[in-house]
Amino acid sequence: MKKTAAFLFALILLPLLALAGEKFPHISHGALKKAIAEKRVTLIDVNGSETYQAGHIPGALDFETAEAALAAKLPADKTALIVAYCADEQCSAFAFAAEKARDLGYTNVQHYAPGILGWKKAGEKAEAGK
Repeated sequence: MKKTAAFLFALILLPLLALAGEKFPHISHGALKKAIAEKRVTLIDVNGSETYQAGHIPGALDFETAEAALAAKLPADKTALIVAYCADEQCSAFAFAAEKARDLGYTNVQHYAPGILGWKKAGEKAEAGK
């Protein structure tokens, strides 16, 4: 039964997530760093709470714990920059948060494709806990 469910997930949901991911523009590492420095971005980490606790991009929201109250945690300005990310370029889970933000009316939702692994690989500091 578990193998069947995993197969169906891989067969049906993963391609749909990949297609959803193509709807969101990618933000470069440099542009993301600039937006963070200028305090004009809301980051959403979709790696799960355990991974979030181990290390996330500084200031990011933990989607797993924030999802139910996401509307209250995002800026009032619907044109504000929202950036979702997950582990790396191979991960498409970011699309869950990106779609949720778009469903809430946000029009500037982007994807940081390198994810937390790319952030660290670039020599950037991760923030633990919170």
